[in-house]
Amino acid sequence: MTEARRALVVGGSFAGLTAALLLREQGFDVSVFERSPEHLNGRGGGIVLQPDTVRWIVERPHPFSLEDVSIGSSCTRYLGPDNCVVHEEPAAWRFSSWTTMYRVLLDDFGLEDYHLGEFAVGVGQDDDQAEVRFLSGRTERADLVVFADGISSVGRRRLQPRAKPRYAGYIGWRGTVPEREVSVETADLIDDATAYAVIENSHMCMYPIPAVDGGLARGDRQLNYIWYRNVPEGPELDEMVTDLRGFTAPVSVHPGQVQQRYVDQMRAEASELLPPAAAELVKRTEHPYIQVLLDIAVRNMAFGRIALIGDAAFAARPHAAAGTAKAAADAWSLVDALAAEPDIPTALAQWEPDRLALGNNLLSRVAQMGARSQFTNTWDPADPALHFGLYGPDR
Repeated sequence: MTEARRALVVGGSFAGLTAALLLREQGFDVSVFERSPEHLNGRGGGIVLQPDTVRWIVERPHPFSLEDVSIGSSCTRYLGPDNCVVHEEPAAWRFSSWTTMYRVLLDDFGLEDYHLGEFAVGVGQDDDQAEVRFLSGRTERADLVVFADGISSVGRRRLQPRAKPRYAGYIGWRGTVPEREVSVETADLIDDATAYAVIENSHMCMYPIPAVDGGLARGDRQLNYIWYRNVPEGPELDEMVTDLRGFTAPVSVHPGQVQQRYVDQMRAEASELLPPAAAELVKRTEHPYIQVLLDIAVRNMAFGRIALIGDAAFAARPHAAAGTAKAAADAWSLVDALAAEPDIPTALAQWEPDRLALGNNLLSRVAQMGARSQFTNTWDPADPALHFGLYGPDR
């Protein structure tokens, strides 16, 4: 019997688990190494379920359906002053929470080969294998290494040191509110919709997601949002993203760690600037948090026996709601390439060009979307170019 090829996946989040499941299915002996000492439950907010995001759930047998882990919508709805609906059009999307989808993937992969508290610090390779070195002193060798370690990727820093994050000029205030804690009017306006509020140099996106315990019934769910606010790069931004421990957060200030003065200011401005329903979500959020909006692009995703996927390669602003979709698509296309070409370095080299093209296209589109809402004030609710989609509007 031929010994199974071994694969190391660095990063145990959405991209890493999708890659791990697919590689194991293809016959690899897969180990996942996650830097966090604890499972990632409760991290992140809502996600829009594009086809690539849910492909594993839809195409593989599960004791539940997609409808059991997500919430459907029927329209895109724009709110104006006094909650008047200024634009509405049909739009069938499904929403879930990051935690819900993470639990599905982790349950499928299992815990035996999922290693917590292992922070990768170094990587290398020879003609036969690649090697990952960890802060703990552990060293692992394998035929294939996949870095799926997110926007702060160690793999990207080691393999593409010139690829630096570029600040978009604005941040996202994010949060979730139990649906039962908002007014009936607010719940009704967001119930079956991707809801938007667009104001000068700013906009907010809202939609329902499953409760922390997975509940989907009306009143049991959460209402999720991201409110984009312009903040100049430099001392003002640095001060704002300094958390309660005194550390400057390069990517996000976690719930419960945002300085109270900024939370108070944000809530007060929501009452002045936003439609009442949007303002109510902001004001009722117990622990809002800050996402620093960044663009990251790499010149390469394949390095011999080593690959970068998901946000470890290209990280895009959330306007196209395509982050998890791109992560999953990278993983699916990678295993397709490995199935077609048994030599791993050759397979990765053949896989890379289309992924680079997709990543660059996505970055270009979300930059244009962000400019229209945050700087040029040319966001038009009727323009389909502003719709979600990994490959383009509504795709």
